[in-house]
Amino acid sequence: MRENQYDPHGSTDEPPEFLELRNPVQPYCYIMGALKNPNCQVHAMTLRQAFPEWGVFDDWQAAHPKADDEWKAYESARGRTYQEALRCPAAQNVFQFDKQHLDLSTHGLLILPSGISAHLELGYLRGRECRTAILLTGDHDRWDVMYAFADIVTDDLMEVIEAWNG
Repeated sequence: MRENQYDPHGSTDEPPEFLELRNPVQPYCYIMGALKNPNCQVHAMTLRQAFPEWGVFDDWQAAHPKADDEWKAYESARGRTYQEALRCPAAQNVFQFDKQHLDLSTHGLLILPSGISAHLELGYLRGRECRTAILLTGDHDRWDVMYAFADIVTDDLMEVIEAWNG
């Protein structure tokens, strides 16, 4: 394994193929949003068209829109608490999968509406000094001053593309 590559498990095995193909100097954008939000995939495709040389990660959308609810029901039926379930192999596998892509990212786009996970991911990316944007959608019933952490807050994806193009 090359010294500069991310290895989430500390093994000496070769990294997954997608990491081998990733050029570390190319931008990599992590898409954040809700599993139930169909706009995430549409906006990810738009970013891929605007930045064909970039990596755009939205593979978490392959999960069922009710994956979190089903995970909770499964773990609850096994008698596990939330804290215990977070430490289980299945949860850790999903967490490490997403985290390794967060760690590869140079950019992050939070697409509303979204939940707690997406907001935590945005905060993680800001802490890593990645460029971030929040894409507002629909009515803005609730405002939050903490969105000022993001570099861009807009309801127009083209504004994000123009800013990141420079």
